[in-house]
Amino acid sequence: MGVSVDERTALKEWAVLVDAMGRGDLIAMVRKGGIREQRAGFAVRHERFLLYPTYFHEKPAELASRFIPRLAPTDPSPGIVRFRYVADVAATWWVTDLDRLLSIEFHVGLTRAAMESRFNYRDNPGVHVIAVRLSELQTQTDVQDAPRYRGCVSWVELDHPLDVANARPVLATRALAARVATLTDALGEAMEKTEAPRA
Repeated sequence: MGVSVDERTALKEWAVLVDAMGRGDLIAMVRKGGIREQRAGFAVRHERFLLYPTYFHEKPAELASRFIPRLAPTDPSPGIVRFRYVADVAATWWVTDLDRLLSIEFHVGLTRAAMESRFNYRDNPGVHVIAVRLSELQTQTDVQDAPRYRGCVSWVELDHPLDVANARPVLATRALAARVATLTDALGEAMEKTEAPRA
């Protein structure tokens, strides 16, 4: 019997974008932080985390047109959060140049207007771009939704950890490295892991 590897930290992302990452169409997310994180701001505090698919605030007008056909009209399993993927951080950038950010439009699944809106949110120009190596869990796990998981917040600590041992990478190492290199060409060198997170 294999040794279990537990993870309970989860990062919320639109379900349609989680699905795109699960197919290998995307490897990166643009984040600024939720309303409940207004004072502290968003930070990449974890090297590994589960992806928490959410239907809260999914906006067709902010989604790249190629993903709109996959946008669910409603939450197909209300009251249940379906976990299928664990992510390991491959690289992060704090981007303060809007033109550089817009140059990776194809790689993050958002429209230019949505990227610009996030960039300028709270009159604090800049966003985090997080590239991840996504792996599919051996067993999909459905978790009962809880009041404290809800709302506009990025990070969630689950009541019970999930086993992420032997998760299968969505992309091969070489393919992922090529995609990260493309982002680096556009955004510049990634932040060092020892750098302090920024709001």
